[in-house]
Amino acid sequence: MNNSQQRGASERSQVRRAELIATGRKLFADTSYDALSMDDIAKQAGVAKGLIYYYFKSKRGYYLAIVEDSVAELVARAAGEPDLPNAERVRRTIDGYLYYAEHHQAAYRTIVTGGVGSDAEVLAIRDAVREELVATIAEGAYGRRAVPPLARLALVGWLSGVEGTTLEWIGALAAGTDADADADAGADAEADAGMDGDVESAARQPDRDRLGALLVRQLRATLTVIGEFVPECPPPPLPEDAFEPAGDLAPVTGSP
Repeated sequence: MNNSQQRGASERSQVRRAELIATGRKLFADTSYDALSMDDIAKQAGVAKGLIYYYFKSKRGYYLAIVEDSVAELVARAAGEPDLPNAERVRRTIDGYLYYAEHHQAAYRTIVTGGVGSDAEVLAIRDAVREELVATIAEGAYGRRAVPPLARLALVGWLSGVEGTTLEWIGALAAGTDADADADAGADAEADAGMDGDVESAARQPDRDRLGALLVRQLRATLTVIGEFVPECPPPPLPEDAFEPAGDLAPVTGSP
């Protein structure tokens, strides 16, 4: 096989592997890890089971490859456009993070919660993405990725709050979608039993821009506190609204 043929075979192999990962992301979004057998996966993917073993060695290897692919997409979306001014980069980082969580809810939950049980490799992947996101925020705020330990701990604390908030948000969004589907199907009995309150609660969930505004204000407060405890990390010299996303994002007052 000449070099051209080898490159062609390699490219086809990469495409096939990517296709299997895309299929796996959909399967594991709808079905638990333990409920899916390799036979099920192969059937849904429309391939021989041996092909999955060829690329991923085992079901666990397949699952880890899917998690790593999801992490890479999250980091790429959150850390994109590095040439932007620092404040704008912070805004884009948070918006990209929330966009990913909103549109890839199952994958986001897997990344943040550590996936299946307490799988050490999945937890290591989760920790790596946290480190990358903290470094991205530090670079946007201070122009450097490495910061003193106390400043890093404060940023980790902020990110932990972001994760919890985002999990709550996408959970409420999913509940709202399910409630809307029930209503469209004419589920009057559920509504009489109290579904109306759930639908109303879900309808009040903030959109991505408004939640992003909340998170950047919390970040600005965190950076201020860091400056008090870590003099070498003063708050970025930015105007009052520098971290505010564009658009009408004044705090909500009264009825939505």
